Amino acid sequence: MKAIINARIYDYKNYIENGYVVFDEQIKEVGKMSSFKDKDYEVIDAKGKLLLPNFVCNHAHIYSIFARGLSLPFNPHNFLEILEQMWWKLDAKITNQITYYSGIAASYEFLLNGVSTVIDHHASGEIIGSLSSLKASVCDVAHMKGIFCFETSDRYNISKCIKENVSFFKENSKNALFGMHASMTLSNETLALIKKEFGNIPLHVHVAESKMDEEDSLKKYNTSIIDRFDKYGLINKDSLIVHGVALSDHELDIIKARGAYMVVNTTSNMNNAVGLPNVKKYLDHGIKVMVGNDGLNSNMASEYMNVYYTSHLLNESPTTLNLGDVLNMINNSYDYVSNKLGIKLGKIEKGYASDFMLVNYSPFTQMDESNAFGHVFFGLLPSFKPCDVLVNGNYEVKNYEVQNKRLIAEFKKCKNFADELWHLVKEEK
Repeated sequence: MKAIINARIYDYKNYIENGYVVFDEQIKEVGKMSSFKDKDYEVIDAKGKLLLPNFVCNHAHIYSIFARGLSLPFNPHNFLEILEQMWWKLDAKITNQITYYSGIAASYEFLLNGVSTVIDHHASGEIIGSLSSLKASVCDVAHMKGIFCFETSDRYNISKCIKENVSFFKENSKNALFGMHASMTLSNETLALIKKEFGNIPLHVHVAESKMDEEDSLKKYNTSIIDRFDKYGLINKDSLIVHGVALSDHELDIIKARGAYMVVNTTSNMNNAVGLPNVKKYLDHGIKVMVGNDGLNSNMASEYMNVYYTSHLLNESPTTLNLGDVLNMINNSYDYVSNKLGIKLGKIEKGYASDFMLVNYSPFTQMDESNAFGHVFFGLLPSFKPCDVLVNGNYEVKNYEVQNKRLIAEFKKCKNFADELWHLVKEEK
């Protein structure tokens, strides 16, 4: 049994100025240091540090980590050309072995940034077995928690896409969603096949990431994307509707009515020049919002900052989004993965999983329960780097260094598989 002592403890709800946590895989006891009694615990002195729950990344493309530094002929004039000139060339060449090692590389970086749970949206040329390969690296080797799906698209073999999603769900229901790429790469015939096979698995899908997606649906099918998906009964409770940059009020009402979540990826939207998600609009419709990274980086701290600041810019008001709204997004992510995985995550309370991190922080202004999140947002997130990250009560990062020997050994092989992927991509004319 371990005990962290002398820590500031904050879990986006409760704050303890000088407290302790007793834990193994789960938290056994939390309190103020005045009540702490040492019972031969392995004691970790956290004086000068803040104890926080680990972050969740709510939409990732783990395979994209091997695109870092890759140079291809690239002169896109719109979002579709970005996909065609870069991402579809890359993912088509990914094998299950490359998928596995992309999971190793991404997990290594996620953990260093205090992220220990990820919801991934996978794509690869080798389809069957790809999700098991990803789960093996992320969950089995790196000890992270993960929820996975395959990005069904007409650019792939549809029957294999559906089979991979459904088979993985049958074997790993807690770790699975049903993945679809986007309306503009899914025919009506494909949507009908998906509905026939996937039942009521929650959906994980890109929607209106750019205006092109919405315009394509209106032109080809004379209906909006959400109406189109809803016609086939594809938007189930707890589905993840990702991006949503170009959605109408009517579509947002359907998302709310179906009990789906919006997952915004502001940094990626800026990078692709597709516009900004109107988070205030989603919240005004009563939709629960979460935040992802869209595979662009491994640091969720910057994602929360960008959501906050760009919402002010988009709506030309410094009060469009308040810190309470951001706090709700963080807590929504904990609630979502806790319900899906069947465990308790995101609180420093008895019975919750011991997934938390220590960050050096000595505030020079008053810090208490009323302003703790203000300290986290403005004091920690801009230069966020946890010194220690624990998952299930075990050190995965200690003194800024990864501790998992198997993960370290596998990480050293990643460059070979990145090189292999680059070669496969570049040799295609």
